Amino acid sequence: MWEYLYLVLFVLSFLFSLILTYLFGKLAKKIGIIALPSDRKIHTKPTPLLGGLGIFCSFFLVIAFGIISINFGFIPEFTKDYIDGIYSVLPKLMIIIFGGILTIFFGLLDDSYELKPFQKLIFQIITATIIFLSGIRITFFISNFLISYLITVFWIVLMMNCFNLLDNMDGLSSGVAFITGMILFIFALEMGQLFIATILSVFLGSILGFLIHNFPPAKIFMGECGSSFIGYFLGVISILLTYYRYEESKNFLPIFIPIIVFSVPFFDTISVIWIRKKKKISNF
Repeated sequence: MWEYLYLVLFVLSFLFSLILTYLFGKLAKKIGIIALPSDRKIHTKPTPLLGGLGIFCSFFLVIAFGIISINFGFIPEFTKDYIDGIYSVLPKLMIIIFGGILTIFFGLLDDSYELKPFQKLIFQIITATIIFLSGIRITFFISNFLISYLITVFWIVLMMNCFNLLDNMDGLSSGVAFITGMILFIFALEMGQLFIATILSVFLGSILGFLIHNFPPAKIFMGECGSSFIGYFLGVISILLTYYRYEESKNFLPIFIPIIVFSVPFFDTISVIWIRKKKKISNF
C-alpha cells in the first residue's frame, strides 16, 4: 500500500512543480532575475532563473499538506498503524525544511546580487552546522564530536557545490539529481526506511516537474537557489539513509555507497578543479 502513497505524492509534487516553475519563470522575467548570454555561458538568449523556487515550493507545499493531513487525521487507513513513528520523525523533517529554506534564501541572494565566493561558503557552512547540531550527522562509528562535525559539514557543503558546478548544461544537474535520488529511493525501499522513501518521492516529483521546463533548449534555469537546494537535500538524505544491515559475517563497505551514487557530480567537480588549476584560475 505504501507504493500507492509514494505514487500519489510523486504525481502531486510533479504537477505543483510543473505549474510553479512556469509561474516563477514569468516572475523572474518581470523582476529581472535573468541569466544573460556571455562568453562564459552557452545559452544565446536571456533565460529566467528562479526554477529552484519551483522545485522547493512544490516540495514544501506537498510536505506541508501531508503534515496538515496527519494533524487532522486525514490519512490512509493503513498508515494509522505508523502514526507514532510519523510523529517521531516530524522534528527531523522540520529541521530539513528549515535548512532548505535557508539554502533557498542564500541562493536567491546570490541569484539577485551575485554574492562573493566566501560569502556563499559561510552561508553553506552555517546551514550544514545547523543540520549537524540537530543530530543529523556522519559518525563513521567514531564518537569524536569534532571529527563528526568536520566530516558532516564537509559532506553537505561538498554536495551543494558539486550540484552547483554541475549546473552548466540544460537538464544536467536536475537530471543527475533525479537519477541519484531514484537510486537513494530504491535503497530506502530495500531498507524499509519509510520516512526517507516518502520525502524522496516528493523530491523526485518536484525535480521532474522542473526538468520538463529545463530540457534543451531550457525555458528556465534553476539558479543558485535550485542547485544549492538539490545538493543540500541529497546530502542530508544520504546521511540519514542506512545502506546496510549489520550482520557479524558482513563488512561495512556499503557505507561507501554514497560515494559511488554521487560519482558523476564528484568526477565533474574534480575535473573543474583540475582544469582551473591548469589554467591558473582560482577555484573560487
